[in-house]
Amino acid sequence: MGKPCPKHTAEFKQRAVQPYRERGGAYAEIGRELGVDPGSVSDWVKRADAAGSDPSANPFQVAEENRRLKRENERLGRESEMLLKASAFFASRQL
Repeated sequence: MGKPCPKHTAEFKQRAVQPYRERGGAYAEIGRELGVDPGSVSDWVKRADAAGSDPSANPFQVAEENRRLKRENERLGRESEMLLKASAFFASRQL
């Protein structure tokens, strides 16, 4: 099995995209400087370009926030289901 992929923060990804936009160059060169795969740099640049033209915005932070909110939504759904089952159980025991 291969090594697990490291998780890079949204800020790291945005800082990786900046040198490509500022000075151009190759993905491989920027990847070597940052110690990441050139394919990752390429993906990050494409995602940043697709997200919009505002270079100060961080599209990766939006993606992280979406993932966090989805996990929280799933957790709340499970808790709600558990509370419904518990209330039905206790309602049937009191009758």
